[in-house]
Amino acid sequence: MNTHKSEIRDGMQIDWNAGIEIDDGMILRADVFRPVGEGQFPVILTHGPYGKGLAFQQGYPSAWNRMAEEHPDVTAGSSNKYQNWEVVDPEKWVPDGYVCVRVDSRGCGASPGYVDHFSPRETLDFANCIEWAGTQAWSNGKVGLNGVSYYGINAWQVASLQPRHLAAMCVWEGSADWYRDMTHHGGILSTFWDNWYDMQVKSVQYGLGERGPRSEVTGRPVCGEATLPAEELAKNRCDFGNEIYSHPLDDEYHKKRSAVWSKINTPLLTAANWGGQGLHPRGNFEGFVRAASENKWLEAHGLEHWTEFYTDYGVSLQKRFFDHFLKGLDNDWLDQPPVQLQVRKLDGFEKRHESAWPIPRTVWTRFHLNAEGTSLSRTPPSSEKTLSFDAMGDGLTFMSEPMESDTEITGPAATRVTISSSTSDADLFVVLRVFSPRGEEVTFQGAIDPHTPIAQGWLRASHRKLDENLSEPWRPYHRHDEVQRLTAGEKVDLDIEIWPTSIVVPAGYQIGLSIRGKDYEYPLASGQRLSNFKNELRGCGPFLHNDSRDRPAEVFAGQTTIHLGPDEPAFVLLPIIGGT
Repeated sequence: MNTHKSEIRDGMQIDWNAGIEIDDGMILRADVFRPVGEGQFPVILTHGPYGKGLAFQQGYPSAWNRMAEEHPDVTAGSSNKYQNWEVVDPEKWVPDGYVCVRVDSRGCGASPGYVDHFSPRETLDFANCIEWAGTQAWSNGKVGLNGVSYYGINAWQVASLQPRHLAAMCVWEGSADWYRDMTHHGGILSTFWDNWYDMQVKSVQYGLGERGPRSEVTGRPVCGEATLPAEELAKNRCDFGNEIYSHPLDDEYHKKRSAVWSKINTPLLTAANWGGQGLHPRGNFEGFVRAASENKWLEAHGLEHWTEFYTDYGVSLQKRFFDHFLKGLDNDWLDQPPVQLQVRKLDGFEKRHESAWPIPRTVWTRFHLNAEGTSLSRTPPSSEKTLSFDAMGDGLTFMSEPMESDTEITGPAATRVTISSSTSDADLFVVLRVFSPRGEEVTFQGAIDPHTPIAQGWLRASHRKLDENLSEPWRPYHRHDEVQRLTAGEKVDLDIEIWPTSIVVPAGYQIGLSIRGKDYEYPLASGQRLSNFKNELRGCGPFLHNDSRDRPAEVFAGQTTIHLGPDEPAFVLLPIIGGT
């Protein structure tokens, strides 16, 4: 059924459910918001699964209410009727001479077809949509990509295909490596995507029709006019969680769903969230460092996953970038330093610019693990000792002396440790923490969780093999292409990546490093939940590693032993920021 309709509303010409024909004959549906009257304008485009007709307020009420209450600039200057999850508000972009295009990806919202997230087929669909938008009568031929999370992840993917009309992209909290960033952390299966699929995709699958939500603006079904039986809906989507589980190594399944850095030459702005541990920040930093683009900028901020994208701070930054690359304006963007950081402090953030990432004046500092008092010290231990813990338990926490002065830690980090296991494998969960002089842990409102630790890293011991060409002391890079099982009692050296972070540790506060056998949990978690996630927020948000199939007790529930001594250095390498 052709449901395409065009009308003028709220000062915009809106095309509802415009059809985009893809190379295989499939028709995807898009909503197009553009200036009234004739003209050719740059395009901001998104392509994803969340149902373009589902209002932010309707689909994600807890996130919307928190943002609207705490950040009034988000709702100011807009009726907010056209706000959608993780995409731009057209009422704030169309008046500035942009066309905003929202495409429902194949099988989702108003677009029919088979749901297969981040697959080569979906990425090619996205490229088709970019070329369509770049050749419409209302387009100036320059298409920009701008969106949060899913809409940033698939921006990395589609940029690898180099669509002709893709002129710039802003990747706001968007992962890039399907294996390392998203499905397996250090080789350990993340259960996030399985739960996300149930809560955020199946709920807006094409064919729900009258059983699904209705658009609060048009009154039409968000998920298409057809109402299909449950059996047909199931046949029209991949078995996402089980597909991920069936690919435990970084194989072709994962590589086909990951960015190809050497092929990304689009001007880009990549924006990371310090508190996005478990999904987003790693890809933003890797993208800035590794993408082949000559014109690239990095920004890093805090607060919730969805907030800064919509605040005046975020919108202003995005528009300066796109005004230059999509409109050709000779504004001040090229004077923008390559790196803009919101350095995290206990009482907020401080904006600062840098020339590169990692920060060139970083003083890479080793804090050694010492069995005496389970401490972190600037010097290695003088004698050999071992410490053991239950391999799926709370583990050990090593504490530094109180900082003598305010100490900034901003950048990627890494841990090296020698371990042995009573079984054939071991999972290590590494948590960088900060404690007050009274022994209270310092946590922050993260991208999702209200009590996010400073930084995290993960590694399955059998995945310890490094890629020597890509590894850096501050970012070990594992190949994840084979399983190297342990022999009970055998000592092995592990290099564990800790995702980038930022914190100014005040004088008198202590740094802690926990090595655990399970996900971090904040001991004072208060039972908070969000409407779009199944689990209670206890420190890691929804980014958990609790699939018993992936961590069978007979392999992972033994004893893990850490070997410490002058000849077996164990340390955490921290990026201490020195003076200018």
